[in-house]
Amino acid sequence: MFQALPRTGRRRALLGSAAALVVLGLLSWWLLPLGERSPDGKVVFSTGTRTGVYQLYGELLKDALAKDMPRLEVDLEQSEGSQENVERVATGQADFTIAAADAVEKYKADGGRGADLLRGCARLYDDYVHVIVPRRSTVNSIADLKGKRVAVGQAGSGVLLIAEQVLGAAGLDPKKDIRPEYVGIGDAPQMLEKGRIDAFFWSGGLPTRTVSELSERFDVKLVPIEADLVAKLHPTGARPGHYRSALIPADAYVRAQDVAVPTLAVANLLVTRAGTDATLTERMTRTVINSRDNIGERVHAAQRVDLRTAIYTDPLDLHTGAQRYYRSVKP
Repeated sequence: MFQALPRTGRRRALLGSAAALVVLGLLSWWLLPLGERSPDGKVVFSTGTRTGVYQLYGELLKDALAKDMPRLEVDLEQSEGSQENVERVATGQADFTIAAADAVEKYKADGGRGADLLRGCARLYDDYVHVIVPRRSTVNSIADLKGKRVAVGQAGSGVLLIAEQVLGAAGLDPKKDIRPEYVGIGDAPQMLEKGRIDAFFWSGGLPTRTVSELSERFDVKLVPIEADLVAKLHPTGARPGHYRSALIPADAYVRAQDVAVPTLAVANLLVTRAGTDATLTERMTRTVINSRDNIGERVHAAQRVDLRTAIYTDPLDLHTGAQRYYRSVKP
């Protein structure tokens, strides 16, 4: 039978209930900034090839979003890479994606459908171009690829876009002076091991897991892309584009190199469309920035995501939701 609490007990109970309400209120405020409801519904996030960095990043980001926006369903869809990703978002087949800045600019320059609707959320991390050959290979420069069987990436990939430009800068016609194989990181390593190709291009974060695994079981080396070659990718008199000279550090692939290897790098962007809900985009941007360390434990390149540089999404304007996020965290 219910027994009334003494006055002191009732006071303590009321104080305890009030404290619990305060805690719940603070927790709700933390989980739902500015009193916003967690976005719901479904979004499509276009990733990349099955074994590529974009796919792994997407999987880890999906886990982070499940905690930050539990009412939101995130559907990951694999793709051939940056060029296909950009088209998917521009035409409404996907809501968010990761794409290299050069692929975004090319789509805009080509007048791709919906190009004017593309918007940036964050600059993420840089991709580094890898040119991999067997260690015993006589190929020691891009020009040495002449006449070789070279995997240049799949149609629709950012790898193919970069590979063709790098080959052209070295004076090679990518369709005539090499024997191109249009395969990506999912098949190229095994083809190299079996002697079916002589080299392959890859553009990804450091280190790329598939390249690391290849170097553990097969002797390979990295072909340098020298700074003078990178300079040729920028038209005379034009401002530097999205490619910059860079180094693959000596410890990136310890079985494949003992010194830093010159190459080129290009930034990856988190991309959406102008019509994407502003609150959703703000929360997506927040999660990407806040999950940097957790994602970076498995995608090391993600450790380079930096709030100070994330706003530089050239050639895209920032989405209004992303702008709102950056204003909210501005010191």
